Amino acid sequence: MIVGVPREILDQEYRVAVTPQGAHELVVEGHKVLVEKNAGEGSSISDGDYEAAGALIVPGAEDVFSEAELILKVKEPQPSEFPLLGEGHIVFTFFHLAAHRELTEELVKRRVTAVAYETVERPDGSLPLLAPMSEVAGRMAPQVGAHYLEKMNGGRGMLLGGASGVPPANVVILGAGIVGAHSAILATGMNAHVIVLDKSLEKLRYLEHILHGRITTLVSNKLSVKEMVLDADLVIGAVLIPGALTPVLVDDATVSGMRSGSVVVDISVDQGGCITTSRMTTHSDPIYLEHDVLHYCVGNIPGAVPRTSTFALTNVTLPYALEIAEYGLKKAVGRNASLAKGVNVIEGRVTSRPVAEAHGLEYEPLDHILPIGFASGQLFGDE
Repeated sequence: MIVGVPREILDQEYRVAVTPQGAHELVVEGHKVLVEKNAGEGSSISDGDYEAAGALIVPGAEDVFSEAELILKVKEPQPSEFPLLGEGHIVFTFFHLAAHRELTEELVKRRVTAVAYETVERPDGSLPLLAPMSEVAGRMAPQVGAHYLEKMNGGRGMLLGGASGVPPANVVILGAGIVGAHSAILATGMNAHVIVLDKSLEKLRYLEHILHGRITTLVSNKLSVKEMVLDADLVIGAVLIPGALTPVLVDDATVSGMRSGSVVVDISVDQGGCITTSRMTTHSDPIYLEHDVLHYCVGNIPGAVPRTSTFALTNVTLPYALEIAEYGLKKAVGRNASLAKGVNVIEGRVTSRPVAEAHGLEYEPLDHILPIGFASGQLFGDE
């Protein structure tokens, strides 16, 4: 199969979908890998590194899209890339389609096969391709919050960990999944007073255990969320429902009641955000004030540390990319139930129920579209 790796064009997105090591794995398996010129530059990977691995460097995105069958990206296609998409393309990337109606409609219209990293799901409910970027974003969130709590950056003028005789900042984390857990670990290590809310007692018990009781955990409900947020210096939104719009947990009135100079870091903004005042920002223009509360809602936080993120992402996406390249999509999803969960759009139809519901579009199960691939008794054996 011909595999294409275009340069990312989202604002200050410096990650690249494949490392030279990943490209080499594809090449030795007999596949042709096309990499757009300077695609890896932001991650400190040179064109020469890719060429040494066996990839071919092509001048522009048009060269990648016109020849490749499987397109590997990091972020969803941007409007300027829409005309490059067409029937026969399998695009494997982060899509977050429930929050992107225009993109969803373009994929349907152009009959592109969209396989979303964030909805590839193992039988135990874990999201293996989202996990490393969630880990990076979770670790960065307290750092970002601490930065913007500094007075010269617009915050209240607080040190996250306080000082001798001075209490630390109150850090409220909404969600105890991978993002929330890593945020809690880092914020606790910075000596903040950390409060984590989640509906899962199991997740809360786990955090209590690994942090030796150094955090406060609460079962999430409307009143608890409101009370904790009103007393917070830093709120980290870390809520996720795979493939679906994020539920809004914090309303406008609650944000307006927060202390002036408090900070919100809403990591879930790429799926709509869990705070009503959240709206997507970029690394070029990352913050805004709403009710005198500073909001940081960058949708691609891991893009700030692209080399780390690129290698972490390729570690988990490469086995799935190899499977698609080796067997073709139909056979690959028949062999691998986790990968099948990643197919959001195919043949002009939406195969993700949360995406269809978010946009009022018709939903069609994947096994109705690929009946041959789902006929064998060996289907859906996980990797």
